[in-house]
Amino acid sequence: MKQALTSKKMMLAVALCFSSVVWTSAQTEQTDVLQLGLDDAIAIALSESPTVKVANKEIEKKKYAHKGAYAALFPQINFGADYTRTLKKQVMYMDGAFDMGAMLSPIMDPIVKGTEQTFANSVAGYNPGDLSQSIMQNTPPPVESSGSEGISVGRDNNWGFGFSAGMPLINPVLWKSLDISALDVELAVEQARSSKIDLLNQVRKSYYAVLLANDSYTVFRDSYNNALKNYNDVKTKFDQGLVAEYDLIRTNVAVKNVEPNMLQAANALVLAQWQLKAVLGLDLEQEIECSGSLNDFSDELFADFLSTDAAVLDNNTTLKQFSIQEKQLKESLVLQKYEYLPTLSLSGAYQWTAMNNDFRFKDYMWNPYSMVGLSLSVPIFSGGSKVNKIKQTQTTIAQLYLQKDDLERNLRLAIKQSMDNMSTCVKRFDASQKGIEQAERGYAIAQKRYETGAGTLLELNDAELALTQSRLNLNQSIYEYVVSKAELDRILGTINY
Repeated sequence: MKQALTSKKMMLAVALCFSSVVWTSAQTEQTDVLQLGLDDAIAIALSESPTVKVANKEIEKKKYAHKGAYAALFPQINFGADYTRTLKKQVMYMDGAFDMGAMLSPIMDPIVKGTEQTFANSVAGYNPGDLSQSIMQNTPPPVESSGSEGISVGRDNNWGFGFSAGMPLINPVLWKSLDISALDVELAVEQARSSKIDLLNQVRKSYYAVLLANDSYTVFRDSYNNALKNYNDVKTKFDQGLVAEYDLIRTNVAVKNVEPNMLQAANALVLAQWQLKAVLGLDLEQEIECSGSLNDFSDELFADFLSTDAAVLDNNTTLKQFSIQEKQLKESLVLQKYEYLPTLSLSGAYQWTAMNNDFRFKDYMWNPYSMVGLSLSVPIFSGGSKVNKIKQTQTTIAQLYLQKDDLERNLRLAIKQSMDNMSTCVKRFDASQKGIEQAERGYAIAQKRYETGAGTLLELNDAELALTQSRLNLNQSIYEYVVSKAELDRILGTINY
């Protein structure tokens, strides 16, 4: 009797505890509970996930880089200004005779000839040639220079400003680099798709884990309620003296055995919800409730398995990235070969310069200067660097082929494993369905037999255990199927978003 009183107290404490949990849950639902379906979870993940945002920014960055690469095809125009202060002027030296007359002859000869003609026409008695002879006689002879004396050139202040421009006319390396930058954008887009596929795979698995934890909690809660009902029935019969104390103790133990499983399932549900909230980027304090159950996926299980095409790897994101990288390497190889070709560029400048010894800018004489030119560069010898870079790229391409073949083999293996798991899960689901039907019928028979006294408590407990295990097996088979299907979709790259 004392033990029965203790059991009553324990049951009352458990009932109060669960009523408190239920009341708290009800209050939370009334305040702020986020109802989530699978599509809702995917939409939240795509809009809130930092991974997706970073991937989208990477695409944007690559697009800007590709547009920036085209700028090299257009003229580059710059404005520049400079000032230099001469601390010590440059000295220019000349060797040999310094013949001033010879230097001035082109200028002075026409002047002298014109003057001779004027004197001959206007001065009486003037003999032509007298002026030239007089100049020759009075001109000092050329001074010999030893080279030790120099002439200082330049002024203290040197100013310059103007515009310069240049653009490539023929540059095969530049043209090919534009193709490579376009492939960078394509690779960034595929990497973003890969991030979304991985994220959706995590969301689906986390969502399914919440459904499994919730369904498992429901199974253990129903089992606990059945055990508690059996205990109450046996307690009533024991009080009436219809059953032995052993039956009362046995039913009480059954309640205590189921209770930890139910509490553990409730804790697993909370952890699964936290994991889902972390994947979705939600606040961990935000209460959520996933709608539906794993049994909602059971209707399409067989049709979904039969319609799955696992032979095509065209959409696998890793293989697509390998293909883009292969294109990049091949384009880089062509670019490196183009480095043997000549380049031609156009350049021009228009500048103004001034030189003076003071800072009176209004008196400066600004001298314009302009030029335009072509620059041809023909590579001849680079020490073998180009050849070695080409061989290095060819080796990298060969490595990529080997890695791609190995990746494809591993993907085929992963696909086969997923398909085998899905096939096994379908069989387990079919067996579990039939097992539940039999277990429910067996439990009902055992319960009637015990109520009428034809059966034993051991039969009833065995029937209850078999029913619980059958329900858990059904949930587990559906969960493993949808998880395997999610993994297969990730490998095939067929996840729609």
